[in-house]
Amino acid sequence: MRRPVLSNLLLASGLLAFAQLMTPTDAAAEARLALVIGQSAYRTVPELPNAANDAKGMTELLGNAGFTVTTAANLAQSEMRAAISDFAGKVSASGADTVALVFYAGHGLQIDGENYLVPVDLDPKREADIPLQGVRLNDLLNTLGALPTRARIFMLDACRNNPFPALSGAGHGLAIVDTKAGAPGSFISYSTSPGAEAEDGNGLDSPYTTAALTIAKQPNLPIEDVFKRIRVAVAQATDGRQIPWESSSLTTDFKFFGESSSQLPSLPGASSMALASGTRSVEDWRRDLQGKPAKVAYELVITDDTVPAYQAYIELYAQDTRTPRLRTVLERRRQMLAWERATAINTRASFEAYLANWDNSDLAATARRLLLRVQNRNYGLPVAAAATPAPIAVAMAPTCPCSTPSPPATPVNPSVAPIIKKRVDDTPPKRKVVETPPKRRPAPPPEEVVYERAPPAGPPPGAVMQGIGIGVGIGMGMGMGGGRGGDYHNSRGRY
Repeated sequence: MRRPVLSNLLLASGLLAFAQLMTPTDAAAEARLALVIGQSAYRTVPELPNAANDAKGMTELLGNAGFTVTTAANLAQSEMRAAISDFAGKVSASGADTVALVFYAGHGLQIDGENYLVPVDLDPKREADIPLQGVRLNDLLNTLGALPTRARIFMLDACRNNPFPALSGAGHGLAIVDTKAGAPGSFISYSTSPGAEAEDGNGLDSPYTTAALTIAKQPNLPIEDVFKRIRVAVAQATDGRQIPWESSSLTTDFKFFGESSSQLPSLPGASSMALASGTRSVEDWRRDLQGKPAKVAYELVITDDTVPAYQAYIELYAQDTRTPRLRTVLERRRQMLAWERATAINTRASFEAYLANWDNSDLAATARRLLLRVQNRNYGLPVAAAATPAPIAVAMAPTCPCSTPSPPATPVNPSVAPIIKKRVDDTPPKRKVVETPPKRRPAPPPEEVVYERAPPAGPPPGAVMQGIGIGVGIGMGMGMGGGRGGDYHNSRGRY
């Protein structure tokens, strides 16, 4: 009797275990694909040894996190474009419930407000060569942004110093990329602040990748908290010289590693309010930081990484040793936000406004060049603007033939005047026949039309016939040497 009970118990346990195996975890419920690019062996500038190590470490981390990883190293331009295209094909085939992640370690450049990833074969002689030889970051973002995915994550350890002598006029670091301006569901992280340069590091990996490899392994940590902790760790490791930055338009939660019962310790002085997205004013931050130790307050504002937070810290902790560096970060952040607005609006007024405030910045030369480009683009605008009143003049011209339009004192466009006159005078010629005095006799036969067009000189032919007679008229005509009267009678004879 015990065997059936035991066998049923074993069967139930097996079914329960099978069901648990079939129940997907948060990490397994979604497809995860990653493209890891490490650019170390540049052909015309010194190598970046840590970029290869960064790519190797991220490949291992992402593989453990459930990603199917494609790793590519030292890509030329055509190879990089092909790798991105192939990866996009895999993401598209994977379906809408896919998390696509791209990690890039290597050089990055900012030219005319655009960010470029640098292939190993790039050899520019001037700034204008970069769009031809580089790979636009926006092309990567737009290629994956056009695909239905659950989330798109971009990690760019690409803000190292500019090593190309021909590009001495290029802006430092990378320009701001706001993911909210593109397709929703994106997360982008820079290894340092916009407009700043990242360090390659003295160890095997860069400071950014070193922090990522450590913090992202921690379970049950949302991606936003991962990168806030990365920012604090990098700032500490570089003594505030490098502060990572990110922008998010994610519409779903993401964790590198799934649920766990273990809870992570809080950041020093951090609270749920401090980890929330920074939308608070300077006054709000003053109240939050008041009375806190300088180190705790510093880590709070670094975690938030917003202009109001930095401003409040500088005001409250003016004597702290960290304040001069934060003041530099704040000034650069304001400058890069102004640069983002100028390039996004892309008008003469936007670039003039930028130059009015940042005329001595590293981006001033680019701003002047783009200002000249906008002016050349609008070169024909004054002529077009001058021609715009013409349709108004036509529309306002009198439509009644009884009224006479008064010409403008100074015509804006003289070529329009004949058109206005023609439109007014088109109708009256048809009414001239009606306005002539009516004749007492019936309408003349067709042959008499010639007499109305060229009547003889002197009295009308009818008066001559009645006053003198036909014979006298003929005689007069002959005596006058074949005058107009003779032509008149001969014409009748011919008809």
